[in-house]
Formats: sequence, C-alpha cells, structure tokens
Amino acid sequence: MTPDLSCYLVLDAGICGDRLTEVAGAAVAGGAGIVQLRMKEATTAQRIATGRAVQAAIGGRALFVVNDDIEAALALSADGVHVGQGDMPAAEVRRAIGAGRLLGLSVETEAQARAVPDCVDHIGAGPVRATATKPGHAAPTGWDGLARIVAASPVPAVAIGGVTASDAPAAVRAGAMGLAVVSAICAAPDPAAAARDIAQAMRAAREVA
Repeated sequence: MTPDLSCYLVLDAGICGDRLTEVAGAAVAGGAGIVQLRMKEATTAQRIATGRAVQAAIGGRALFVVNDDIEAALALSADGVHVGQGDMPAAEVRRAIGAGRLLGLSVETEAQARAVPDCVDHIGAGPVRATATKPGHAAPTGWDGLARIVAASPVPAVAIGGVTASDAPAAVRAGAMGLAVVSAICAAPDPAAAARDIAQAMRAAREVA
C-alpha cells in the first residue's frame, strides 16, 4: 500500500463539530489522500459510529485511518492506525492490525526518529510550530529541526503542527512528503479548496525541488 501523503487530513471532532462528515467528504474531493479520525475524549463505540459516517462520506476515495484505537480500527476495517509516543508500542500495534494496514507514528525528536521500528510505514514529524489543536505538545521543531528528524527517520514523513499550503516549499526542502493538517482544513470555510491548495502546493514543490 503506497499512500499519497501530500495532503493528510487529521479530522478533529472538536474543531469540525457538526461539520465533521461534510469536511471529510469535501477534503477528499479536493485532494486529501488520507483522512485520520482523531477523537481523543470519545469512547470506542463513539469512534466506531463516527468512523462509519466518515467512511460513508469519503466513499473509499482516500485512505481512512483511526488515531490510537485498534479496536475501533478493526471494527471499521480501517486502512490504518496512527499512534503517538505515549500510546501502545508500534510493534504491538503492528501485531494487532496485521501486515496489510498502514501504521503511522508521531515523532517529535531526532532520537525518536532514529528509534522508529521497521513495522512503521510513515511518521508525523513535528510540531513544526506551536498549535492549539494538540494541548501539551512538544516544543516546536521549526524547519531545521524538522529536517533533522526527517533525515534521521528510516521511513517517509509528513510535517505537522500549524502548517498550511504556503509551507509546502519549506516542507519539501526539509524532506517531508506531505503536510498533515487539522485547522487548515477543518476550520476552512471551503475545505475542498483548502485540501486542493495543499495537495497542489506539495506536488508543485516536489517538482521544482
């Protein structure tokens, strides 16, 4: 499975509110290649119910990933799971989800990047900037820090943390394969246009790199 990491939407229920499924469908229409459902305060049952609605909205046009809930991911036959440094170890997640699903891992430092196991498919590297969408996040890496993390990682990376379409050239220079965004799409008045701008900007930046 080779995902298109150019525009990676982290679908945050708190930001999207009752627009969650609308945002998901519009973002995929605009070019988001992966949609991750992040509902940190929800129960597994709530994640499954919401996940089904999101899957219906995206209609198989993008990969669907569940954040940190293996039970929900398996119940939804999701395309993958994303975990953080404080969640279940990646090797255990891989054993639980099998070889056919994507496994993403959040990485905040070079040391964490060097320790990424070979069962991981890609990393979310950052935060590049401070962001209100993830309380208690690590210190921002900046672009130079991101480049060091990407260089230390054995797998492809997406940049996350306050990034927008205008950051595509800097992300590509740092070695990232895409932008993982929350507010840039979830809070946009036109999520389809926002996703399109990000996907096109990343592809254009890669072409001239």
